[in-house]
Amino acid sequence: RFCCIPSYGNGVIRKFANNTSEMKRLAVQDFEDILQCAMLVFEGLFPPDHNEIIQTLLYRFAQWHALAKLRMHSESTLSVLDETFKHLTHQLHKFRNFTCSAFTTVELPKERAACKHKAAHQCLASDIPDAGSGGQRTKKFNMNTYKFHAMGDYLQAIQLFGMIDLFTSQIVREY
Repeated sequence: RFCCIPSYGNGVIRKFANNTSEMKRLAVQDFEDILQCAMLVFEGLFPPDHNEIIQTLLYRFAQWHALAKLRMHSESTLSVLDETFKHLTHQLHKFRNFTCSAFTTVELPKERAACKHKAAHQCLASDIPDAGSGGQRTKKFNMNTYKFHAMGDYLQAIQLFGMIDLFTSQIVREY
């Protein structure tokens, strides 16, 4: 459905690839384009009770992202960012507990092929037969990742260092 969305403006939203889930080496603007169009693309794909949760989650992500990337903040925008993050985490828990538990998800064929390839190399190294055999493994939504953890630190980072694009974490070498 992403490929049906036309490009918009001068570099505002670019044309999507035929299969968005297989896009490689995404740049920041690619993620932003996907986020900006996700509500439209996902609308009506799920049963109504799950659709409402997913649409609200996508909205909360877009709202948080828009606030986090503001070029100028005030006490009120930081307060709204904090409240938006609280709403976003609440919606993520709702998504995990209600929607994710209602659907069985399995690894992608690409992930399965990588797993078989890795198992074959381990099999050769350890002489264990039939490593990597079996069907697709089930996948669960995991909120215990650094990405989700780091989102909670944005507010404090903005308060300490200013806008996110004004500093770098690269080590600078002095000559």
